[in-house]
Amino acid sequence: MNPEFLRRLKALLSSDAVLTQPVERMVYECDAYTVEKAQPDVVTLPSSTDDVAGIVRLCREYAVPFLARGAGTGLSGGALALGGTVIIAMARMNKVLSVDAANRRARVQAGIVNTHVSRAVEAFGLHFAPDPSSQSASTIGGNIAENAGGPHTLKYGVTSNHILAAEIVTPDGDVIEVGSPVEDAPGLDLLGVIVGSEGTFGIITEATLRLTPIAPAWRTLLATFDTVDDATNTVSGIIAEGILPAALEMMDAVIIQSVEAAFHLGFPLDAAAVLLVELDGHAAGLDADAARCLAVCEAHHARKVDMARTEEERAALWKARKKGVGTLGRISRSMVTQDCVIPRSKLPVVLASISEIVARHGLRVANIFHAGDGNLHPIVLFDERIPDEVERMVAAGHEIISLCLGVGGSITGEHGVGVEKQDFLALQFSEADLDTMRRLHDALDPDDFCNPGKVFPGAKGCSRGCTHEIKLRQKAAAV
Repeated sequence: MNPEFLRRLKALLSSDAVLTQPVERMVYECDAYTVEKAQPDVVTLPSSTDDVAGIVRLCREYAVPFLARGAGTGLSGGALALGGTVIIAMARMNKVLSVDAANRRARVQAGIVNTHVSRAVEAFGLHFAPDPSSQSASTIGGNIAENAGGPHTLKYGVTSNHILAAEIVTPDGDVIEVGSPVEDAPGLDLLGVIVGSEGTFGIITEATLRLTPIAPAWRTLLATFDTVDDATNTVSGIIAEGILPAALEMMDAVIIQSVEAAFHLGFPLDAAAVLLVELDGHAAGLDADAARCLAVCEAHHARKVDMARTEEERAALWKARKKGVGTLGRISRSMVTQDCVIPRSKLPVVLASISEIVARHGLRVANIFHAGDGNLHPIVLFDERIPDEVERMVAAGHEIISLCLGVGGSITGEHGVGVEKQDFLALQFSEADLDTMRRLHDALDPDDFCNPGKVFPGAKGCSRGCTHEIKLRQKAAAV
C-alpha cells in the first residue's frame, strides 16, 4: 500500500480509525461465507458521511478500489476485499438520527444493527419489519445492499419494501440522496437500483426507513411431522386456504436435534420436520385462522400441533429458528448456507433431490428455511481444512442451484451473488440480460472501483485462481 496514501488516510481520520496491523486486518478477511478469504491491506472506520466521502475521493486519487462492510454477516462473499481493496467499515456510524412516529419513519446511519432500530422505536408501538435471522448483528446498510429478507418476509415483504430514501456516497466521492420520504415521488427509481446492488453502485451512509405498527396479537404454532413431505405439503395447504401467516418456517431433523442439544426446548428428537407458523394482527379472527391452520396440519398427518401460550414460549420457538444455524457448529466445523428460491409446490421433490445430491457427494445437509415463500436454505456441512471436502461441497452447491433453476426457481433470494454465485448468474439470465446489467453498472461506476470483482460472471473475482472454482469450471465444461 502506498505510504503517502496511508499517511493521508490517517490525517483524514482519527488515529484509531485506520487499521493496518495484520492481527487487526485478519478480522476482516471474510464474511460468513468462510470458504474464501482475502485479508485487506487497510481497514478504515469512518464516523460520518463526510469521512466516507473523503476516503472514497482519496481512494480514487490513488486508484485504490474500496468497499463498504457492515457486520460481516453476509453469506455470499460480498464483503471480500479482493486485490488490495480498502474496506470502509461502517460500525461507528450506528446512530438513530431522527424518529417521525406520526409518519411512521426513522432516519438512521447505515451501521446501526437491525434490531437496535426496532428497540429505539418500540415505545411508539412501531418496529422495522424486515428481520433476517442475523438481525441481532447485521446492519441496515448491509440489509439494503443485499435486499435482505427474513422469516416475516411472507407477510411484510423484503427490505426494499421498507426503505424510503438513502444517502449514498457515489464511486466518485459525491454525496447524493435517492428516493424520498414522500410516497410515490416522481422521477426515476434510483433507490430501486441501489437496493440489492451488493455495494457495487456506491456506499450507503444513511437511510430513511418505513416503520410498521407492532401487531397487537399473535398466535404461534409448532407442528411436528414424521415425514418431510407431509410438512412441505402442509405449507402449500395453508396458503391454499387463503391464510397469510406472518411467518411459515420449516426445520428438518438435523436442525431439530442440533437446536435441542443447544437449548433444551423440548423438541421431539425423532421428528422428521417441524413447521413454525405465526399469525399476527388484531385478536379478532386470529383464533379462527389458527384453527384453520391446525386443521390443515392434521389433514397432512401432523403428529401434534402445539401453540405458544406465553410470550416466553413464543420467544423460545423463535430462538430455535433464529439461532438454529449457529447450533450446527456443534456437529460440523464448516458450513455453507445455500439460498435458492423455488415454487412452493416443488418443495417435496426439491428437498428430496437435495438430500440425494449432498449424500452422493459424501456430505450432510441441514434444512432451515422460509417455507412460506419457497426460499430454501440447505446448509451443506463439511470441513474446510480438507480440500477434497471443499471441492465436493462446491460441486454439490452447483447441482443444487441447477436443480432449483430447473423447476423455475432463482439462484438467490436474499443472500446475494457476491463471489460465491457470480459464475452461476449466467445460468439464470441471458447474455442480453447480463449486458444490460453491465451497462447500468458501468454508467454508475465505469472504472469498477466500488466493491470490484463481484456479482458478474467474468468479473475480476472469477480469476483469483481459487482451486475449487477452477475445478468447478472444468467439470462444468466437461458436461
